[in-house]
Amino acid sequence: MKNITFLTGYYGSGKSELAINLAIKEHVDYVVDLDVINPYFRTREQEKIFNEHNIEVISSDLDYKMHVDMPYISAKVFIPFHNSEKRAIYDLGGNDVGAKLLRQFEDYNDTDIDLFLVINVYREESNNSEKIIKLINKIEGTGGFKVTGLINNSNLLRETTLEDILYGEKIIKEVSETTKLPIVYTAVWENLFADNLVFQGEILKLKLYFRKNWL
Repeated sequence: MKNITFLTGYYGSGKSELAINLAIKEHVDYVVDLDVINPYFRTREQEKIFNEHNIEVISSDLDYKMHVDMPYISAKVFIPFHNSEKRAIYDLGGNDVGAKLLRQFEDYNDTDIDLFLVINVYREESNNSEKIIKLINKIEGTGGFKVTGLINNSNLLRETTLEDILYGEKIIKEVSETTKLPIVYTAVWENLFADNLVFQGEILKLKLYFRKNWL
């Protein structure tokens, strides 16, 4: 993972949940919430968790307590681009609509960044390789940046089994072989995690912050 990493994907792919876990695991300095599309499950809602890990939250809003749904881009979102010693994860809104916000960073297109596509094959919009590849093309065309890696976040919430994750890996491997994009992480719910697991990419042990009280 590079110092500046964007997370994109379809609605419901688990970007925000994954952003929290990845930020904590990789000890980043900032999490930048660029989701001005979806009013549910936004990373900035977990500011207390981030503070516990010395991670600063930069919101897309002037003051999210007052302007929670305003599609405003704060100048603060550019801070990580001006300090090469800092690491940041940017949580984009869903699909190519959310990827439009990448155009704000066109002047930094020569910066060494990662754009990871978070995939849950149990969402109808990304349940086969053809749909996922089409999504990649739409995101790249809309956002102006190339996807650099894939994240397997295939899950059925608390009903998820290791076999479900393996099925997701099978589909995402087809995407990887066609696009030559690596699978960089596989997310595994902490209740399923074991030291001897073998998946494509680095295993990310996933704690559920947003859905911890859901059945």
